[in-house]
Parts: sequence; C-alpha cells; structure tokens
Amino acid sequence: MWVWRQFKSLYEYFVLYGSLLFFALICLAWSLPAAVLRHLLPKRIAVSLGQYTIMLGFRAYLLVVRASGLVKCDLNALDVLRGETLIITTNHPSLIDVVLIGSRLPRMVCVLKATLLDNPMLGGGASMAGYIRNDSIGNLIRSVTAATHEGSQLLIFPEGTRTITEPINPFKGGFGLVAKKAGVPIQTVFIETNSPFLGKGWPLLKKPEFPLTYRVRLGQRFEATGDVKTFVADLEAYYRREMQPQQNREHP
Repeated sequence: MWVWRQFKSLYEYFVLYGSLLFFALICLAWSLPAAVLRHLLPKRIAVSLGQYTIMLGFRAYLLVVRASGLVKCDLNALDVLRGETLIITTNHPSLIDVVLIGSRLPRMVCVLKATLLDNPMLGGGASMAGYIRNDSIGNLIRSVTAATHEGSQLLIFPEGTRTITEPINPFKGGFGLVAKKAGVPIQTVFIETNSPFLGKGWPLLKKPEFPLTYRVRLGQRFEATGDVKTFVADLEAYYRREMQPQQNREHP
C-alpha cells in the first residue's frame, strides 16, 4: 500500500506539472507564428483562423488531462451555442474556465488585460483571434460591438476576477453597459467543480485532490435593456439563486 500511494502521488505530480508545461508549449508554439500571420492574412480570415486554432489548442490540452484519468469534464451543453451571436457570461471559479468554455466554441473572443495581450506566450494568438483589450470602456464597447456583429461570441466574467467569496463576487457594472450598447443577448452559463484548484489564491504548482470534475450547464438568456445598474443587480441575483444547492433552489 505504501508503494502504491507513493506511485499514485508521483503520477499525479507528473500529470499536474506535465500538463501545465504542455499547455505553455501549445501557447508559445502558436503565439509566435500567429504574431506574423495576423499581419499577412485578411483580417476576417486571420480572426476566424486564430479563434479556431485556440479552440483546438484548448481541446488538445483537455484531451491530455482527461486521458490521465485524473480530470473529468462534461462540457457538451455548450455545443448548442455554436453559430449564435451571443455574449456568454459565467461564474469564474478558476484559471481553467476560459479553456473549458473555449474548447467547445470555435468563434469565442475574450476581454483581456493589456499586459496579457503583450505577453509573448499569449499575445500573438490572442491578438490574431481578436481578443479585446480592457484599456477603456469606449474601446471595449466598440470592439465588442464589431466582434459580435462579425459572428464572434464574447466570453465575459461579470465578477471581473476569480471568485473570492462563494458563491460569487459582486458583479462589475461595466459588462452590462457593454452588452446594452452591443445589443446582443446574454447567455448565462454555470461552471460547477468539486475543487478550488487554480482558484483565487491557489498556488500554481500546489497539487489538488484528484479526480477533478468540471461540469458546464446553461442558464436563462437575457436581454440587456432598461437601466444598466438594475439589469446587473438582477443578473447577479439570478446567479446567486442558481448557484445555491439544488434543494435550496427547489424550496426557497
């Protein structure tokens, strides 16, 4: 039994570190040629190719970690959203959330910090895919409107950062204004996991308890109309209700 526990622990560390290294290599391997291709190809082709390649990279990473037997994912609910013009909002329990959502959607864009778009490991691929800088609300509105009207789906985390206080952090108001100005429906999504792995404050190389499970389910669809502050407050209240334990949702 002692030998088995030691082997199991070593295997888990190998999967953890190896998969993180694999992900970093995927990002770097695509970022460098993407930084060149985005200037050589017509913009529409470059953006579509960039988004599709990122989806394949995310999917390859999840394929590896799932093959290890230490990670289980149920992401099929996202497939029905393909081809629709939407803003997708979701809770944000961990760093892997973008990978989970993006692995199923070939036309996804995100809002990123300018420092990430300037990062050599991520910037080339993200810029080619049309990911949006969060440098100003005016630029954000213009970029989101253009991206969604060209067929991309915007992924937004209304909390603005990974969850600190369960079930969710207070929502930021900016995404409501962006959604209203873009005139695009908001599809709510819920990420459920059994672990705080890669959540806020989790050390990157700290080994979690395996197996990790991730499940995505769809919620209601909303239109961002009327007063923005009221809309944001109503959407936050909806998330808080939906993220209660099942028995509490059935018996308020």
